[in-house]
Amino acid sequence: MLDLYTPDVGTTGLTIDHYDLDLDYRIGPNRLSARASLTGRVLEETKTILLDLTGLRVTKATVNGKKVRYSTRGKKLRLTTDLLPKNQPVRIDVAYVGNPQPAIGTWGDIGWEELEDGVLVAGQPVGASTWFPCNDHPSDKSKYRIRVLTESEYTVVSNGQLVDKVRRAGRTAWTYESLTPLATYLATVQIGRYRHTQIDAEEGTEPSPVPLGLHAGEHWATASTRLRVQHSMMNEFIDRFGPYPFDRYDVVVTDDELEIPLESQPLSVLGPNHLGDEWEAERLVAHEMAHQWFGNSLTPRRWSDIWLNEGFACYSEWVWSEASGRSSAHECAQTWWEALADEPQDFVLSDPGGPDMFDDRVYKRGALCLHALRLEIGDEDFFAAISEWTTKHRHSSVETSEFLECISGVAGRDLAEVVHPWLYDEELPELA
Repeated sequence: MLDLYTPDVGTTGLTIDHYDLDLDYRIGPNRLSARASLTGRVLEETKTILLDLTGLRVTKATVNGKKVRYSTRGKKLRLTTDLLPKNQPVRIDVAYVGNPQPAIGTWGDIGWEELEDGVLVAGQPVGASTWFPCNDHPSDKSKYRIRVLTESEYTVVSNGQLVDKVRRAGRTAWTYESLTPLATYLATVQIGRYRHTQIDAEEGTEPSPVPLGLHAGEHWATASTRLRVQHSMMNEFIDRFGPYPFDRYDVVVTDDELEIPLESQPLSVLGPNHLGDEWEAERLVAHEMAHQWFGNSLTPRRWSDIWLNEGFACYSEWVWSEASGRSSAHECAQTWWEALADEPQDFVLSDPGGPDMFDDRVYKRGALCLHALRLEIGDEDFFAAISEWTTKHRHSSVETSEFLECISGVAGRDLAEVVHPWLYDEELPELA
């Protein structure tokens, strides 16, 4: 078992370095015909390779060019091979078809989902297997090439750079490449009747050094106006968190309203209901942008460390609140400390449990832990430590002990006693 929080997915016996996905998708019937080529190596001597694949039918499989027997049970694809020695490089080719659907479970509907007129992929935490065979765990980050062939009236948005676009007979093939490794839950395909533009900065505002793109359809005018604030957000976050870890940042705005926004790499997905000028909408825009540092570039090695994603992204909301002239981060912290103090004290931030890893207390208590550190060591050392954290561990998998080591190193003293009650005790500590 790779992770107690997601016991049915992922494998300890395999690592994947690169996914090459070739998807032929017809929107009307929601019909997918696809080929996946995975390159990596086995981590132990074996005659069996296990991959995650949900709700799709395999038609052919080969390993290192040789046909192999395959079977599916539940969410697992089993390939039976000749004996493979430990660390043997492998190329796994799988052809598969089906009508992709979201997986329904503990965390709601996740994975490939039909919109009213298009597609949305929401992969966190274990939805990647609804559209391609994979080792679906955040510790196994990989490079990607994703090619999607679909009707020409639609735009396809995916990870990395658009490197090729070919139209033929009413259909268009879009090819994206991500040379920066990413976790499977961040792999994405968004399909809609979208137009693309670069977002301008607000008048009198310094443009972001990072290109900010927009893909939107019905709500393009509202989105291109409201999301101008991202230039100031990006500048603030670079100043506070260190260099932006990717070469661009895009936002997809769906025509459908969405319950929550979604982060991917290097993009986020918002619904039109997230474009208001009220704080509740703007904080979510800041939250999703912050995930590019916390969650995407720095990805938890285990799901029990999810606070390193959500606590940091929530604290980024407070940082933006302060920078934009609203409540200070300390005022935000006091408000949420009082709210959490009224809730049952039966929650441990460092180990919330699989069903509760997206509980709101992970977000708010994680942010409070960071604010406690900021109060303890002061702004200069705190933000220097965050910048060191994001730079030193750029594009890697991380865990809580590494964060504590990093921030203690910058502060010049062991800060374990400061964070221990926030991370490991059920009772909410006092906030200075």
